[in-house]
Amino acid sequence: MTKLPDQFSDLEPFAATWCLPTEPERWARRQESSIDEMRQLYEAVFSRYEAILAYVDRFPLDDMPEEARNLIHLTTSFVMVSFPVEVWNGPRIPDTGHATLERAISPAV
Repeated sequence: MTKLPDQFSDLEPFAATWCLPTEPERWARRQESSIDEMRQLYEAVFSRYEAILAYVDRFPLDDMPEEARNLIHLTTSFVMVSFPVEVWNGPRIPDTGHATLERAISPAV
């Protein structure tokens, strides 16, 4: 069973791990992942980013097909790993100890 639209089947290998609906889940995945795993996601989504945005922009947020919503979740995971990949070359923020992320409210997607 696929999670993503057919046009993005090349990203399907990342779907089971990175299509996470909440920010705490994405944060935890980032903390558990190696820099190589994050870099693979980053490079795969980066090359398709504009196509992803064009695809999901066709749907209203409150009436979006599940496959498109999963694509948004994958993209927000891409955003979550961008700084570790681009700047820190590791999953954690340097010199911060064990940082956590907690939100009282999360964006609806």
